[in-house]
Amino acid sequence: MSAVCLKLLTILSVCCTALSASESSGAIWKDPGDSITIQCRFPTKDQSYMYLKKGLNDFDVFFRQKGSEKDTIATGFKSRLQTHGVFPNVDILIRNLTSDDTDPYWCEYQKISMSPQKTKGQGSVLLVVNRAESTAQQCGEPNKDLVLVSVVISAVVLLGILLAFFVWIIKTKALRTTVKPQRVSNNDVYEDMRGTVRR
Repeated sequence: MSAVCLKLLTILSVCCTALSASESSGAIWKDPGDSITIQCRFPTKDQSYMYLKKGLNDFDVFFRQKGSEKDTIATGFKSRLQTHGVFPNVDILIRNLTSDDTDPYWCEYQKISMSPQKTKGQGSVLLVVNRAESTAQQCGEPNKDLVLVSVVISAVVLLGILLAFFVWIIKTKALRTTVKPQRVSNNDVYEDMRGTVRR
């Protein structure tokens, strides 16, 4: 199985358990070059900061502070990301998707107080960008090196089993052919030579 298929399977299995059904809209499948709109929503307006997070390492794709006109956008998304809406309800459009964009995305809000509180907002999605024909070819074509390695390992294991079987047969034959010393029975009587017990 190719590395791309393994990455997709890992992301799907981990992220499907991480995103609960009530919070997420589920997996969204897109083709390379497509666009996606993530709708970040929060029921109250008392939040101070909004983040769009990506992946299992909490990578910040987008950041907005309440009342500020300036947005912070990650380097790989600067030319591809657009926003619409008023804080805290913001629609984030990501254009020209690539397979590297495959990951879970979620909105996170932070309220500034004596102890900062981070809260997950609505709009969590799992984005899966297909690799179109190249993925199908990579997953469909058998890896010839892997097949060769599997055949060699199977042959070595089979030879090892046969060798162990022949060694076992030779040892059992050798044990059967050796003459065991037989015990000679004698008709001697055991006599107690101790004297009588003295008082």
